[in-house]
Parts: sequence; C-alpha cells; structure tokens
Amino acid sequence: MRTHYPRTPHLPWSPGASGDDVRTGDLSGLRGLEVVVTEKLDGENTTLYQDGLHARSLDSAHHPSRTWVKALQGRIGPSIPAGWRICGENLYARHSIPYRELAGFFYGFSVWNGQDWCLDWDLTVRWLRARGIPVPPVLWRGVLDERALRALKLDLDRQEGYVVRSVAGFARAEFGQRVAKWVRAGHVQTGTHWMHAAVVPNELGPTAELWAIRSGAAAEPGRLLAALGVTGGLELGSPERRVAAAAERLDVLGRTGDARLAGVLAALLHGTPRGRLAGRLAPVVGMPLARRVADLVGLHDRPMRPYPDQDRPTGLRRLAIAADLGVLHAVAAAVAATDEEREQVEWSALHAEDAGLLGPAPLAPLRTELRAELAGLDAEVVDRCWAQAREAFAAGRLSTAAEAAAATWRWRDGRFPRLIQLVGPSGSGKSAFARRLRGVDCFVALDELRTDRGDRADQRANGEVLRDGLARLDAALAAGGTVVWDATSLNRHQRAQVHAVAQRRDALTTHAVLLADEAELRRRNAVREHRVPENALTTQLRRFTPPYPGEAHRTWYVGPGGTVQDRDDAQIDDEPFGDVPLDHGRSGDARFAHGWSCDGRVGAARSGDARFDHGRSGDAPLDHGRSGDAPLGDAQFTEEH
Repeated sequence: MRTHYPRTPHLPWSPGASGDDVRTGDLSGLRGLEVVVTEKLDGENTTLYQDGLHARSLDSAHHPSRTWVKALQGRIGPSIPAGWRICGENLYARHSIPYRELAGFFYGFSVWNGQDWCLDWDLTVRWLRARGIPVPPVLWRGVLDERALRALKLDLDRQEGYVVRSVAGFARAEFGQRVAKWVRAGHVQTGTHWMHAAVVPNELGPTAELWAIRSGAAAEPGRLLAALGVTGGLELGSPERRVAAAAERLDVLGRTGDARLAGVLAALLHGTPRGRLAGRLAPVVGMPLARRVADLVGLHDRPMRPYPDQDRPTGLRRLAIAADLGVLHAVAAAVAATDEEREQVEWSALHAEDAGLLGPAPLAPLRTELRAELAGLDAEVVDRCWAQAREAFAAGRLSTAAEAAAATWRWRDGRFPRLIQLVGPSGSGKSAFARRLRGVDCFVALDELRTDRGDRADQRANGEVLRDGLARLDAALAAGGTVVWDATSLNRHQRAQVHAVAQRRDALTTHAVLLADEAELRRRNAVREHRVPENALTTQLRRFTPPYPGEAHRTWYVGPGGTVQDRDDAQIDDEPFGDVPLDHGRSGDARFAHGWSCDGRVGAARSGDARFDHGRSGDAPLDHGRSGDAPLGDAQFTEEH
C-alpha cells in the first residue's frame, strides 16, 4: 500500500505561508514536549518502500532527477520491512537553493512502521544510518520554547527554513499536532518550475562516499581515500581486490550502515598501525566508527591462525566482546594472502556460526535481559555486573540472564573500589581529562611522583617510581575509594601491572583511552609546559597499542576535546550513545581508611575515615582468568605488535 505524505502546517510566525497553505493555530500539540528542529531542505518529497518509491504524488512518473534515489531504493529496499516506509527529500535536482556539499542526494526525516506510527527521532536517526541515509542538520533540541524557536537565525540565502517535530513518536492522525514548519518569505525564486527545466544536479561533499558505502554501494578505493582525507603515510598495497571482496562478504551477511563501512575501511587500511588509526580517522568518521575500524585492523589476523578446535568456542566468545565477528571474518577473508590462511578463516567462521556469534550483536539479548534484572540499581553496579557476566559468558560458564543475575549477586551492593586507568601518549590530554572527573578520592600520577624525587623528566628511576605508584594505588583501593591512575599505559604489559593491583582489591576497572591524531599530539607537545622530546613521542606512538573492549570492566574512548565519545559496549546497546557522566563518587564524600593521605597531585584527594567496608578479604579475583590481559589472551587472539 502506498501512503501520501501529510501536508506540514506552517508555524504561526512562518512568513512563507501562502493562501492555500495549512497553518497551525497554536502549538498545544507540542507544548511541554521535547522537540527537535531540523533544517528544511529544498528538494522533492519522496517516500521509499520495500518494493518501490514515489514522490509526493502517488502516481509520480519517471523524471531524470529520480534515477539516483531509485538506485538507492534498489540497494536498501530489502532491508525495509513490509508495510514500512521512509520519508525524506530527494535533493538530486537543484530547485531554488543550490547545495554544494551534500552527504547524499536523499535525506530522510521520518520512518513509519506497519501500524502507521512515526518512529521517535533518535530511533529514526539510527534506523536511517543503518541504511546509509543521512538526516537533515539539527538546529535546536529541547523542551518546546517558542522564544528559542523564534530566535533561530538562518542563512536565508542557503537555507529554506526549519521543521519542528516531537522527539517522541506519534500516530499519523497526530501529524498536524506534532510537526510544523517555518519557511522563508518568497522561497521559490525561479521563474520556471524545476521539473520543466533542464536538470541541474546539486553537488555531493566528501562524506557522500562514506554514506554510499553504508547504503550498499560499490567501494572505489581512490574515492574512499579522498573522502577520508588521510592518504599520506598509509601502507595500502593494491586495495581494489580486498575491498571488493570484503564488501561482497558483508553484503552476503546483510551488513549495512556503519558495520559495512567499518569492514570496508578495515580491509582498505589493514596494514596501518592500529595505535595511530583511530585518532586519525575520528575527525572524519567520528570516534565510535574510528575505533571499531582500528580494532578490526588490529584483530583481522586472528581468524587466520591455527587453533585447537576444542578451544575455539571460548576464543571466539572472547573475541566477540571486542568486535563484530561477521565483519571481522569478512575482513580476514578479504585480506588473507595464502590458501592456508583462507582455510583457517573459513573454518573459524563455521565455528562462529555454529556458536551463534556471526550476527551483528550476539551479546545484546543477554545484556538487555540482565539490565532488566538489575533495573533500579546504581549504574556502576550494573556496569560491574555486566562485565562479570560478559566474562563468564566468554568462559562458557553461563548463557542466560537468569544465570548471569545469580553469578553477579556479590557485586549488587556496590561496595567495591573504583579504578580509572588513563591510557594514551604524552599530550593526549590525560591529566586535563582527569581534572574534570568528580568524586575522585586519589590521583596517582607517575610524573608527579618523579617531580617529588626532584626531576619530572628523569626516567632513570622508573622502576622505583612505578613501585611507589603501585603501592599508593594498592592502599587507595584497599580503602574503598575511586582512584585515577595517570600514566601513559601504552601497552598491555604496562596496563597489566595496574590490573593486578585492581584485581587483588576487586576494583571496578575502567580504561579511559585518549585518542588523538599524531599531528595534533605533536602540535600540543610543542607548546605544553612539560615538553617531551620528539624522539620519545615517536617511540611512544610506535609502542602504543590501545586496549580492546573487554580488557577492563569498562572502556571509555576520549577525543581531543576531552569528552567521552564512545564506550566499549555502545555497539550492543539499544539506546544511542550519550556522554559518560564524570561524577564517580557515590555521594561525593568518599574517604580513605588507614589514616593515609593520597597526594598524587592531579586533583585534590581526600583522606579520613573509611566509608566502604567490603566485608571481603580484599583479594577477590577480577575473574578474567588471567592477570590483567583477558579477554584476548588466548593463543589465537593475543596482541603481538
């Protein structure tokens, strides 16, 4: 069934309403609701279905400007459920406003399910992104504020207007109360209707190639590299075959959106050092996708390695914590150079499929059900219980939420210390990020400990400084507080020594991984107060191997701006990723036992009476099965860089 898109009423103050336009009488249907305001794009209203499309008119005929969007519908149509529809704007042909940097020639603004219900905005954005469809720029979001909307300033030479809609979903019958628009005066500024004139295409911007790959288009390495803008210094070889092979396998698996793009990028960039890749890609594709690509690059050779069949299920379950196994095996198969490597990849994929791990998020049902079981508990308790359940799942000790709930009972009271371990090269912003954290009881900063010894730059006594720092860490965690470990922690060996202390004290361990492009790191280093020699920074970058998801209970990925832009479990959440709150105290008054004072310097630490009495011996294992290097410590999956 085909459905006509409703007429959008004009806001009371919209100057572009003509005599036959619909105008909303008031905003009562939006008052008190959270709304999102998006740019109104100057194109042709178009609706896509599983089996076709139409413009505003249900019987719209062929027009040259619709060829591009027809090809898009052909690629994504199979992923649209029967009875659903995508509504958006076909921007191929220039109307009154020329566009020169579009992310694609079709932008979606609403998705309707089989019950004629418009999905909520956040789900709409995720649903469209998974099919390679961008949404219009968001201009404002919040609880409806008429004064704020009236105050919006647009560039009327380049913007037609804006659309207001409720963030929450709504039924088609409510459309007139939940959606309204503002259009500039005299919007149509051409003498001839665009459909009766020669088609003048709008122009695509550099990100369009990335969106095309998300939607299932063929990948052309040259255009892709130009879109990334990071061609210099990459070891690519001859990428055409492996990129095409990866895309073909991903299509067979039904992977679209960021999963498809991540796989294609990993196949293209598989020879690039992983430690530098995420920081380099993040400004272009965003931190979540950049770090997934980097993790795929780092892990792509794991399925190629011989491994005892009886141990494969455990190894694959551990690997599933760190990456999408379907995408990883597609990349591995595309990159494999020998018949033996290809055979190992196929054998590994068969085992993964048999274990139910080739899907896009095999751990999602377990996490969702466990979170329901833990509803109402503190967020850090939920994180801890999930991390322990995830590890037990990887070890084959549980498979259901009921088993997970029973296995994690001991952490429900939240009476465990917290460790935040900063990870990143010099100049990545570790200390600045640490200063923004609230509720921290102790900072252990190795640079400050060197300063206490007389020279911050003196590396000759690193062993003694490390032992001093670990002793302070141990005492602070034993007291039950929240501790920040401020050091580069560049590789697994360095992190493992800290993990061993945290494991002994049963601490909730969080990796805060700070990722920035090498050029930005060198720029910062040149102007920082405590400058690191250039050769030392080069050595750090060469040695830097960021932790994979699952190496700590939680992992945060921090961008150059000092904000958490991704976390390790974001890919299996049912909700969009949001900023991680920086308040880690329970009530802001945690204290240490032993009458011991931590003065690790980065922030003001506190001392006093102990607030947390664990009621345990203090040596409960982190239950990774190894000392600080799980879950990727099995022979097949170890980091060897």
